[in-house]
Amino acid sequence: MKVLLVDDSGTMRTIQRRCLNMLSITDIVEAEDGVQALDLFERTNFDIVLSDWNMPNMDGLSLLKEIRQRDANIPVIMITTEAERARVVTAIQAGVSDYLIKPFTPDMLKEKMERWVTIPS
Repeated sequence: MKVLLVDDSGTMRTIQRRCLNMLSITDIVEAEDGVQALDLFERTNFDIVLSDWNMPNMDGLSLLKEIRQRDANIPVIMITTEAERARVVTAIQAGVSDYLIKPFTPDMLKEKMERWVTIPS
């Protein structure tokens, strides 16, 4: 399984990578913002995208909209510190597959991902 991990915080990417590694997921490509992620998305096939919401240059919602113009089916899970109802509704309208609130545990990540992809055993 190939994961595109998008977060402007290197620390958060490291934490998320460790969570993915605990789930036996090691094929992870990282991006620092939506612009870099979109470039990678256009050049590489991914099974799932995990994206932060708040990032410079291109935020997670804008990235989601761009991904949906290119691929309506790839699972995109938004990861955010904000669980405002209006934001969640906006993301759902834009085609988000699911969302996860920071901080989260590897089990929480696994539960969300298992709805969309097969986790290696």
